[in-house]
Amino acid sequence: MKHKPVRKAVFPVAGLGTRFLPATKVMAKEMLTICDKPLIQHVVEEARAAGIEEFILVTSPSKEMLQKQFEAHPELEQVLASKNKNDLLKKVRDTNILPGKLKVAYQDKPLGLGHAIWCAKDLVGDEPFAVLLPDVLVKGPSCLKQMVDIYEDIGGNVIAVEDVPRDQTDKYGIVDIGGTDGIVLPVQALVEKPKPEHAPSTLSIIGRYILQPEIFDALSVFEKGAGGEIQLTDAMAKLIGKQPFHSVRFEGKSYDCGSKLGFIEANIAFGLADAEIGDQLQKIVNQFSSGALSDALPSKGNNARHAAKS
Repeated sequence: MKHKPVRKAVFPVAGLGTRFLPATKVMAKEMLTICDKPLIQHVVEEARAAGIEEFILVTSPSKEMLQKQFEAHPELEQVLASKNKNDLLKKVRDTNILPGKLKVAYQDKPLGLGHAIWCAKDLVGDEPFAVLLPDVLVKGPSCLKQMVDIYEDIGGNVIAVEDVPRDQTDKYGIVDIGGTDGIVLPVQALVEKPKPEHAPSTLSIIGRYILQPEIFDALSVFEKGAGGEIQLTDAMAKLIGKQPFHSVRFEGKSYDCGSKLGFIEANIAFGLADAEIGDQLQKIVNQFSSGALSDALPSKGNNARHAAKS
């Protein structure tokens, strides 16, 4: 059976990014960089690698910078070309999205992830679509491409999952797979932040989804869930049993860039894999690990300790 192709992807980017203030006072959180690319560019590239043709930003009017990241900048390109900086020119041009392929929906109030997805309803239309949360980066082959390949075989709804330590299940949305094991697993239920002793598995949802348009019917009820917000997880749960619904263990590792620690960890991981700086960064990491760097900079260490006491 041939399934409708996944041509569109939704990127919820309307949040205020309060955990990164004051850095996000003016700049959108999704423009914070992991190595030399903004978060939003990382996930757009992942979507492109999966064959996505239309990119839908669910944003707020104050975040025009996100759109500009994917528009052509002729003056910059001309300067780079005149100086024969062809490598940089290619990097800049590779960020461009063709006119008409980048679309914007506005979320006027922060009513939750489910509401953000609902705001894209008219732009998605009556076809399956992907959702990528820019807070989550996956290092490895395109996670969405892996999901699309599986979707083309089985159809329905597909979510990416990753094992977490059992004592941390109360931090994540957990998938009930009925005790089965494998790469592609049927979803029997979705449980939001269960206590370790009650968790049906250790598979957590990581922020990559392929959803059928019927999800909008469930979201249109505007039912509030955890935190008094309209939750995407609650709407997805209503599709289970009515449509095929599977989870996928993907190849790669996810990084939660919505927290300061996860953001730093992602920068280290992507930096170490960067051909230009990887070796030098490894030396710096080794110095911190051995304590050599702090020993080499005693005055800064003393200043830091003094500041901590004051």
